[in-house]
Amino acid sequence: MAALPSLQQLRYLIALEEERHFGRAAERSFITQSTLSASLRDLESTLDVTLVERDRRHVSFTAIGDATVIRARELVAQANDLVELCASSRHPLTGTFRLGVIPTVAPFSLPPTLATLRVQYPKLKLMLREELTGICLDRLLASSLDAALIALPYDLPAGIETLSLFDDEFLFVTADPKLGAAQSPLPIEKIDPEQLLLLEDGHCLREHAIAACSLKNAHTNRALAATSLITLTHMVESGLGHTLLPELAIAGGVLSGSSLYARRFTPRGPSRTIALAFRKTSARREEIAELGKIFAQSKGFTGAVRAATARRARKPLHAPH
Repeated sequence: MAALPSLQQLRYLIALEEERHFGRAAERSFITQSTLSASLRDLESTLDVTLVERDRRHVSFTAIGDATVIRARELVAQANDLVELCASSRHPLTGTFRLGVIPTVAPFSLPPTLATLRVQYPKLKLMLREELTGICLDRLLASSLDAALIALPYDLPAGIETLSLFDDEFLFVTADPKLGAAQSPLPIEKIDPEQLLLLEDGHCLREHAIAACSLKNAHTNRALAATSLITLTHMVESGLGHTLLPELAIAGGVLSGSSLYARRFTPRGPSRTIALAFRKTSARREEIAELGKIFAQSKGFTGAVRAATARRARKPLHAPH
């Protein structure tokens, strides 16, 4: 029977591919550089191929090296899933759970959910990482996350499944009382795309807003793009333009203290779908489903923004206290 590589060797190989530097890969793996080099040589000897071409300054992977890293990630992820399967069968939602969350969801969905989790699952240690969607999904595939709270639609890579939790409707937000204080919903076609301020490229919320309002081919104001929802609201309040914000953020207080108006669209406004993403091979499906229920129940805006809009038809809309 042919000798097989060890999981530890595969982990070192993955670290080297991601760092492209022996020193940094060794430091990340908590080993010495000589140990990393020796492990890689043993791996190449076991597989009888050259995986990496290196000199004192550069590290480059061969074609078979690139293909091996892809398989290595899959094998390490499946091994982790096996361990998690056994652990979760003994004690569901205990120990460490690594959750990625996108920036346009994290500050608004996490606080009520974490409070519930502390009560219902006191032995759960939730490790949170806030990243853009693409990075969250890469970390999922690399098995450095157990699940990720993201927004759909998104072009998901192979090997990822999602569990939809709830729809998050977009509202029109403006500092202009003529546009914002009207009692009637706003027709989407009334939006001037050249006056629309959005997040910078890389945030899925930007693409959701453009697609939801059929603005794909329209010229939006790319010269003025914000890095966060807080910055975006300040830009709108300064009179630079209008924007679209998700209901989750408004109910979470992103407009609190501002003089901005939030107005619904007609027909029923465009929306994104908040979902939990996870590996198809994940052994923690039941735990992910339970987390999903808690996130859905704790989303915090059921009827709140709708009621506030009705009550404050001619006043700035703030999140209810």
